[in-house]
Amino acid sequence: MSTELFWLVLTIAMTGLLWVPYIVDRLMVRGPIGAMANPSPKDKPQSAWAQRLMAAHINAGKSGCFCSARFDRAGAGHRAATAFTCALYFWARLAHVVVYTLGIPVFRTLTFAAGFVAQVSLMLAIFKLI
Repeated sequence: MSTELFWLVLTIAMTGLLWVPYIVDRLMVRGPIGAMANPSPKDKPQSAWAQRLMAAHINAGKSGCFCSARFDRAGAGHRAATAFTCALYFWARLAHVVVYTLGIPVFRTLTFAAGFVAQVSLMLAIFKLI
């Protein structure tokens, strides 16, 4: 498995598991029956950290261009720049989830920007501009 593919798989796994703590909070706040019920305006609100975590999860899911770009690199061979960029993207997105969940606004923006820079760098590498 290439380095880039390794980081892609970790990124997909992380994004795919971000809903789990949200559901645990939902169970604790609303109980098992309330957690399985359809959403209603009368529902007790979930914890603020859980709401922020779900927002980070939704945000992470919208970053699909990273995955598409990585697959384009699959046939182009391994390069140190793309391996670094894929690792940077994973760590930036993980940091983004953590600081978003903790409610740290400035670092949230910085970690999001780092992930965006990684996406742009990967796209530039695909077009052999870097």
